[in-house]
Amino acid sequence: MTTNREAWVAGAEKLAAAGIDSARLDARVLLAHVMELGTGELLTASDPSPEQIARYDELLERRVAREPAAYITGAREFWSLPFAVGPGVLIPRPETETILEEATRLFPDREAPLEVLDLGTGSGCLLVAFLKDYSNARGVGVDRSAEALSWARANGEALGVADRIAWREGGWPAGEGTYDLVLSNPPYLTLAEASELAPEIARYEPASALLAGADGLNAYRAIAPLIPRYLKPGGRAVLEIGAGQVDAVSAILIGQGLEIMAIKPDLAGVPRSIAVARA
Repeated sequence: MTTNREAWVAGAEKLAAAGIDSARLDARVLLAHVMELGTGELLTASDPSPEQIARYDELLERRVAREPAAYITGAREFWSLPFAVGPGVLIPRPETETILEEATRLFPDREAPLEVLDLGTGSGCLLVAFLKDYSNARGVGVDRSAEALSWARANGEALGVADRIAWREGGWPAGEGTYDLVLSNPPYLTLAEASELAPEIARYEPASALLAGADGLNAYRAIAPLIPRYLKPGGRAVLEIGAGQVDAVSAILIGQGLEIMAIKPDLAGVPRSIAVARA
C-alpha cells in the first residue's frame, strides 16, 4: 500500500523532472483533490486506494503536459473563496486581490447599497467576492466571452450572490449605466511578454484576457474614456495594472479627466492597482 507521503513525494519528483517549479505544491494539491481532502488534511488522512493512485497518476500526466493545476482540479481560491475555473477563463491570481483591498478601503461601510460594475469579469472573481462582503451591493459583470461568462454565472450561483448580479456579454461599452464602483482586471501584457509566457498560460489560458497590443496599453486606452461616464458623483474605479505600467496608465487616465486617488503595490512591492475618481 502506498502511503500519502510516498504518493506525494513521488508525484513531486515526477513534476520536478518535467521542469515544473511548483512541483511539491502541485503534487499535494492534485493528491488532495483525488482524495477529496483539504491539503492540510492530506498527511493525517488514511492512505489512498489503488483507484485513487491511478486517478492521481492521470492528473500528474496532465500536469506534466503543463495543463494548469487549477484547470485540472477545476478550482482556484481567491479572496478566501473557491472559484470554479476551466478552459476559456483566466485563472484568478493573488495579485488581483489588491483591487479588492483598495475597493474595501475606499468603501468601508459593508452595509452600503453600492452599485458595482466589473469590466472584463472573467470568472467573476472580483464582483462575486466583493458582493460576498457587501450584502446590500448589486453588480453588473461584463465580458465579451460567452465561455468566460458561463464560469462567472456558475460562481455567482455557487457562492450565493447570483440574485444580485446581471451578466452582460459584450465589450467595454456594454457596462451601460452609472455606478459607485468600477472594477477591472483588463488584459495588459505586451506582445513581447507573450513570447515569454509559461506553457501553462500560453497553451491554455485565453489570450484575449492577457494580451493588449504591442505596448500592453490597448485596454486602458479603451476603458479610460468610459470611466467618467460610468461613475456616479463620488464614485471610484480600481484597475489592475501590469509591472512597469503605472506611469503610462496614470497618464492615460489623467488624460480623460480622472484623478489618481491611490496606487497599491502587490506583495512583491510592484504597483499593481490604481484607483481613480472624476477630477
